[in-house]
Amino acid sequence: MGKQYETVIGLEVHVELATATKIFCGCSARFGGAPNTHTCPVCTGMPGSLPVLNKQVVEYALALGLAANCRVNRTCKFDRKNYFYPDNPQNYQISQLYLPICYDGSLEIKTASGKKKIRIHEMHMEEDAGKLIHDAWEDCSLVDYNRSGVPLVEIVSEPDMRSAEEVIAYLEKLRLICQYLGVSDCKLQEGSMRADVNLSVREAGSSELGTRTEMKNLNSFKAIARAIEGERERQIELLEEGKCVQQETRRWDDNKEYSYAMRSKEDAKDYRYFPDPDLPPVVISEAWTKRIKERQPELQEEKAGRYEKKLGLSAYDASLLTQSRYLADLFEQTVSLLEEKKIAGGPKKAANWFIGETLRLLKDRGMETEEIRFTPGHLADLIAVCEKGEVNNRTAKKVFEIMFDEDIDPVSYIEKNGLKSVTDTGALERVVDKVLAGNPKTVEEYKSGKTKVIGFLVGQVMQEMKGKADPQTVKRLLSEKCNSSDRSAHLLH
Repeated sequence: MGKQYETVIGLEVHVELATATKIFCGCSARFGGAPNTHTCPVCTGMPGSLPVLNKQVVEYALALGLAANCRVNRTCKFDRKNYFYPDNPQNYQISQLYLPICYDGSLEIKTASGKKKIRIHEMHMEEDAGKLIHDAWEDCSLVDYNRSGVPLVEIVSEPDMRSAEEVIAYLEKLRLICQYLGVSDCKLQEGSMRADVNLSVREAGSSELGTRTEMKNLNSFKAIARAIEGERERQIELLEEGKCVQQETRRWDDNKEYSYAMRSKEDAKDYRYFPDPDLPPVVISEAWTKRIKERQPELQEEKAGRYEKKLGLSAYDASLLTQSRYLADLFEQTVSLLEEKKIAGGPKKAANWFIGETLRLLKDRGMETEEIRFTPGHLADLIAVCEKGEVNNRTAKKVFEIMFDEDIDPVSYIEKNGLKSVTDTGALERVVDKVLAGNPKTVEEYKSGKTKVIGFLVGQVMQEMKGKADPQTVKRLLSEKCNSSDRSAHLLH
């Protein structure tokens, strides 16, 4: 039997903070914009320009550190990390090595194996670099400095993860915390959340760490999972052949599902770190920390717990509704409006529409939760119309789909398109009688005990009514008429 290997993984996660301006200047930090339009002498590294720290960056980093159970350095400092690359205009990056803002934290993750604590070594503030654009047509490389100076928090974990599943669970937990705090949108496709994977393998049971590699260019959770599996197999293959794993930085190519060596892995000494002479230390008082703590919103786990206890939802429903802060906010606003309308069981009814219909349509349309167009007011109106019996469930779902795409006013739309259910029992009874008279064989089958055929009769009535009837009322009327005619026949005998 061959050797068994264990994978050891630590992550360096860069999160772009959602501040209006950059970390050391007043330029816009917004994603996009024509190349080199969100720039100034500071973020393009012009000689003589001086950085001024954005206070909001410190507050966002502090909020994230507290949410991840970190300790806070009461005095933190900025350092210069020296390296030469075309997208790095100053030839150094302002970061934090010696005294980061937060350290010694942890996040609890859940996987199929159960709960596990992932330790966080540190969190530090730094500026982002620019972006190189390689133009194959012109055979040249261009530099866009719009991203240069955008504020980042780097979250460095301990090597506590053992599988791709644990890595994804950790990243999803971190992303949810950032989104709930409002410190970042964490869109991997836009680069506002980036993860570098440090991975090594060792023989199962060994306490010695193997030689690690760092993988970059990972812009989706699926790519991260594939890269972990690919690099694990590559390292095991090398060890099985009696070769050594080289400590290096590798670039993952998701199309080819293979990683390529970029450069040998640097140590801190290679960057010649020294304290930034232009930026004074940041002193974080107890009072400042207390203010940040008091402003912390309800996070996903607390919110899901409240939905179960206070709103009576199942753990499964609560977890789905809180998977996005935006979705949870829409849900809560809808519930509040249903309470105003005095609709009984509002939380469960709203949950059914969000989980059953909204999430289905988001998946069908390939949309993000934040792209939902309909307002809570319109959904509450649609639920109220259903509760009054003015439309049946089938019609309501059709109206909801139009509302999902165009945010139409459902009440006006139902009125304008004549979709209201027929409440005239006389008219409904006439159609029921007509269907019963036209289907004597089916009626006989029903009377002989084959009660499932009632579904066919309901369908016939709904067709005659052009869908504008309540199926349950139709079913009740059909049953009553079939049973009463059966009793009448029995009495005549």
